[in-house]
Amino acid sequence: MWARTLQHHTRNAQSRRLLGSWANLDVTKMSGANPAQAYNLVNGKWHLPAKCKPIPDPYNGEEFVKIPDPQSNEIGDYIKSLQAVPKSGVHNPLKRPERYNLYGDVCSRAAIELRKPEVADFFAKLIQRFSPKSYPQALAEAKITQRFLENFSGDSVRFAARSFGQSGDHPGQQSNGYRWPFGPVGLITPFNFPLEIPALQVMGALFMGNKPLLHVDHRVSLVIEMFVRMLHHCGMPVDDVDLIHGNGKVVGEILQKAGVRSTLFTGSAKVAETLAVQLRGKVFLEDAGFDWKVLGPDVSNLEYVAWVCDQDAYACSGQKCSAQSMLFMHRNWSAAGLEDKLKTLAAKRNMKDDTIGPVITWTTEAMLAHKDKLLKIPGARLAFGGKELQNHTVPKVYGAIEPTAVFVPLKEILKDQETFKTVTTEVFGPLQVITEYDDSEVDDVLKVTERMEAHLTAAIVSNDALFLQKMLANTVNGTTYAGIRARTTGAPQNHWFGPAGDPRGAGIGTPEAIKLVWSCHREIINDVGPIPEGTALTQT
Repeated sequence: MWARTLQHHTRNAQSRRLLGSWANLDVTKMSGANPAQAYNLVNGKWHLPAKCKPIPDPYNGEEFVKIPDPQSNEIGDYIKSLQAVPKSGVHNPLKRPERYNLYGDVCSRAAIELRKPEVADFFAKLIQRFSPKSYPQALAEAKITQRFLENFSGDSVRFAARSFGQSGDHPGQQSNGYRWPFGPVGLITPFNFPLEIPALQVMGALFMGNKPLLHVDHRVSLVIEMFVRMLHHCGMPVDDVDLIHGNGKVVGEILQKAGVRSTLFTGSAKVAETLAVQLRGKVFLEDAGFDWKVLGPDVSNLEYVAWVCDQDAYACSGQKCSAQSMLFMHRNWSAAGLEDKLKTLAAKRNMKDDTIGPVITWTTEAMLAHKDKLLKIPGARLAFGGKELQNHTVPKVYGAIEPTAVFVPLKEILKDQETFKTVTTEVFGPLQVITEYDDSEVDDVLKVTERMEAHLTAAIVSNDALFLQKMLANTVNGTTYAGIRARTTGAPQNHWFGPAGDPRGAGIGTPEAIKLVWSCHREIINDVGPIPEGTALTQT
């Protein structure tokens, strides 16, 4: 569990001293006897509301953090802060353009800070405490955030906001297209990537000239508070971002009353649709992903493909929006023994090295109940797993089950809507559905992918050019990996990551994603003359 991981990776006392003053807590000492305290931020001032709420440690249930719990009568400052921001933003291409350079400098300093081994280690351990995952998985969040910041250092922020010009119909006329901010905006992100997702998105919002209200799932939000404190240390103006811990209902009330111009939401489909109604459609969404992988007819690199399938389904205990939820195996892969290899790999995962661990949003009872519901489908069988983890201290409010796979025949998946709904219910934990098909059933596989409603990631594992062409041409997932090394997870900073098939779909990490989510198009047509002498002014 985390204690062993911390012990293994704990550096000496000098490493702790190398951290900047912004890191105002000791990750290794947070406990029920010594709880950490989180703070809200508004108009550049850290403060506490009248009440705070304790957060249970995912590993032992100790109340190891106190989170601000603001009520409706305490949100006035947040509303005023957002309402003070004009629609033209804090900066734009024509107003305070020097702030593009400011954020290039902030990114440069923050990247240097995150490059320090002791800072990356601090964030990795902090992530582990709140969103249980192995140390390499947690460290990857810090490294990806560091690379993102490096990507947008120097002039890259203003390059991302690049304008364009178009010649007009006569002398003195020119049309210019600008990326324009929304002004006051909202940003809501989930628990599973408590650093990477909110860090990349809040920076994108700031690059484009917006003032964001930042809210991360209260169970993990202390992580992003530390990142904001680090940004202040690296030169970000203290009043550029408002940060609020607490419950989502109060955050929704702020967004509605403040009249934010746009909100980015990453999380469950149910909450996404509720928020879209409340905010009258002014949202960008990266919601649920019931992500699928298809193994094509050409079998090769069996050990590697099995390893990737295991990683996609069970790393971070399956708590990734891109986690492999359904695996379509061509029967050639079944004959090659893929399922047995998956079972062997899954059995190696354990809580000692955090390769399996607490599930934050599904209880043990709920996950096992869903497994039992799947097993009632005709022809279904338990491939492996299906039991509660042994000898753990995970509190009942969370979940703890073995890496689990349930086989369901392809024809049964398509039999009726009720069965289809059961099979394609996303379990945000270490549980996946597997099935198989042959050459005559490729179109049935495509029928399943067509009927799905979430289109985030997908993987087509094949080097067969004609098979890839057919699958890619008839699917829609916004981030699709293709080829023998294809995966469903692993959203780095070097390519677009986001859903497709929905006009509200959001992206993350790239200039294109930032421009789409955090700015709108504004056209300014300059028409200064001269007016030709003798121009006939005819009414029409």
